Amino acid sequence: MPSLTPPRDESALMGSSASTFQRIRMWLRPTAGPIWSAHAAFFTVSVLIVLGNVIFWWMLASVASNSGPATWDGPLHSAAVASRNSLFTALMSAVTTVTSPMAMAAIGSLTAVVWFFWRHELRRPLILMVAMAGTVALSSFIKHQVGRPRPSAKEFLLGPDDALSFPSGHTLGSGVFFGVLAYLLVSRLEKRTTALLAAIAAVLGTALVGLSRVYLGYHWFTDVVASGSLALVVTGVVMLVDSLLPRTLPDSATHSR
Repeated sequence: MPSLTPPRDESALMGSSASTFQRIRMWLRPTAGPIWSAHAAFFTVSVLIVLGNVIFWWMLASVASNSGPATWDGPLHSAAVASRNSLFTALMSAVTTVTSPMAMAAIGSLTAVVWFFWRHELRRPLILMVAMAGTVALSSFIKHQVGRPRPSAKEFLLGPDDALSFPSGHTLGSGVFFGVLAYLLVSRLEKRTTALLAAIAAVLGTALVGLSRVYLGYHWFTDVVASGSLALVVTGVVMLVDSLLPRTLPDSATHSR
């Protein structure tokens, strides 16, 4: 009895698979090369990773020994509490609310999705999401390894928080988001002034989040400094990985749709 199933067109299936594979490769492609030379990129990555590590381990050592910068934590915390006023409290509360770990996860995901559909590119949105996810894991790991308690709960302005203090998840998460996003956006542009302005904006945004955490009573000064330094390290690692990934595709893949 002859089969009622139509014969499979193997060549069509292979062609469809190849087309899908090429489309994915197109999504993963970089839109252009970096604005700096290999030497400049290596210098920038080295500065971020080395400087970030030096500051982080300095903060950690001071916390462990209760010396150095850690001795500033108490006075700075008291000064922040004493300087509170209704207007600045509203501003700092808004900053810390929109940069919470859950909020940053939502903002990062939305940014990646919009980027993917707007630019038809997967590579840079994927790098951003991996960096954000890695930051959450890194923050949780260090918190449990260090085990530093927060300042007195009676001075929290936005309700209780029983999580550990070192490092600040808000500051680290926002610092990585601002830093990595700034790099991914400007690394394909030609204007160096734009890159400088983006870097300044990322630093100022991270500093503002760190200030909000100290002002609202949830973190010590050394917590947020350590978090900012870790954000430098993560941003440097992202830049290194992105620079090592292939930047061009064969013509057959680039021009196929």
